[in-house]
Amino acid sequence: MSNEVVRAHLIAGGFPAGQAAGHDHDYARLRILEHLKERDYVHTSLSGDYEDIEKWLPQCKLLITYVAGPVATDEQHEVLRQWVEGGGRWLALHGSSGGKAARRPNSSQREMVKMDYHNTLGGFFIHHPPIRKFQVSLVDTKHPLTQGLPETFETIDEPYMVELQAPEDTDVLLTADWGVVPPSEQGFYYKEDTAVLPGGSKRAIAFERKLSQGAVAYTTLGHCHTPTTNSQRTVHESVSPDHKPPLNLRGSWETEGFQTLLRNGISWALGEI
Repeated sequence: MSNEVVRAHLIAGGFPAGQAAGHDHDYARLRILEHLKERDYVHTSLSGDYEDIEKWLPQCKLLITYVAGPVATDEQHEVLRQWVEGGGRWLALHGSSGGKAARRPNSSQREMVKMDYHNTLGGFFIHHPPIRKFQVSLVDTKHPLTQGLPETFETIDEPYMVELQAPEDTDVLLTADWGVVPPSEQGFYYKEDTAVLPGGSKRAIAFERKLSQGAVAYTTLGHCHTPTTNSQRTVHESVSPDHKPPLNLRGSWETEGFQTLLRNGISWALGEI
């Protein structure tokens, strides 16, 4: 192996800056860095949001994001889009499909705001019901990102509802099915469950979105919290019969399926597989 250094940039943080926004970013950041450190030639810079992305991305081969709230502005998105189209690989986790939420008139609910950023990512978060246990199913057995994954694995996580933005350029890799979720007065407002895939009630849990010479890999999985970072008021009965949120939750991070997906994602971004 050559002594050539490869640069990676990791964005992990909540909004407002420095806030947890319901997630244990320290834990996620540490676990991601552990995977990156398995390769001494990968040198990683860190940020809590997309500020100064124009300074870091040009020298990087890999971008990893694990955020809860931070989203690229129009100017930052332009830098990000050009970098991906030029051959960059973006591994986006969990809350990376979120962003801004606007308060609806005469309502206590907020609605997610779709931005050009979401088109580049390939997915747009609309809502998630309470944390639950669900089964993840393998769809594409030949893709580099799914190598070594079992046909199914069970996890506990936030059941993200993410609407595909460029299905014609997207390879769906993993799916889950907890049924169509009708709008309610709880959580984020949405008119209909547009996150389900055509012809049924399955939804994408992981996908690759191709962009010119580069690509984005995204998975909805990855929620984790501690007593000081938790914002969940209730969970599905499959997690706790009394619906009380666990004080500490690592969820998908403790499954071999998610760890394999994360390892594969880094190898994919580095061109190893």
